[in-house]
Amino acid sequence: MEIVISLLLGAIAGWLANTLMGHKGGLIRNIILGIIGGFVGGYVLGLLGISFAGYVGTIITSLIGAMLVIFVVNLLFK
Repeated sequence: MEIVISLLLGAIAGWLANTLMGHKGGLIRNIILGIIGGFVGGYVLGLLGISFAGYVGTIITSLIGAMLVIFVVNLLFK
């Protein structure tokens, strides 16, 4: 059940990141972006000593990481 919840939270975070950054993407892209964003956000926020708890905290962390990933990809490929 935790995998389903993780995929759902990743999809939400990926969709929010795509929306806020002005990009479009499908469900699979949003899930992948949210999962990668979770790792990136967790790492970056961990370096800064910031942590969030619960499902909302997971979405916030993944959202921040996904937005960072989109930003870096845009720098590299535009």
